[in-house]
Amino acid sequence: MEAFLVSTASVAVGELGDKTQLLSLILASRLRRPVPIIAGVFVATLGNHLLACWFGEWVGNLITPQILRWVLGISFIAVAIWALIPDKLDDDLDSRSAHGVFIFTIVTFFLAEMGDKTQVVAVALAARYHQLLQVVAGTTLGMMLVNVPTVLFADRAVRWIPLKLVRMAAAAIYSVLGIATLIGYKGLLP
Repeated sequence: MEAFLVSTASVAVGELGDKTQLLSLILASRLRRPVPIIAGVFVATLGNHLLACWFGEWVGNLITPQILRWVLGISFIAVAIWALIPDKLDDDLDSRSAHGVFIFTIVTFFLAEMGDKTQVVAVALAARYHQLLQVVAGTTLGMMLVNVPTVLFADRAVRWIPLKLVRMAAAAIYSVLGIATLIGYKGLLP
């Protein structure tokens, strides 16, 4: 249960103000079809994080617990620094798609999540816990906890979320996780 809860909380915090949350906001405001967008976000996240967590578990089996502790601690601190950098979407999204809103959302969201900080966190958590299903379920739930309200309340979301404060809080949380991992806090170590 710990793997599920830590994965949910870590990814939900990381997703706040992230480029994939911005993508959800843009898709919702342009396409105005929340159900297929939410379903597309879910399918894309599940697929992306399943691959990421499988990779993380594989890497976690290759290295010793001491090396894993340092890799995880440094990774969390790197994600904390990364969280302070505002995300921007450079690509102009075309709202007309031959494959429909659902397919368009799956493809764009899956690609936007590649190499994203929440994907990096999913890899690290899978390497740490070796509980693939719990970590994938937790990271997917964390993404949905942030993106569903974003899609449903797209018109008001920008006014509700002070992104600078959110990025600072996320950075602080990831810094604490990184430092706790490096000093050997037992709840975070293998």
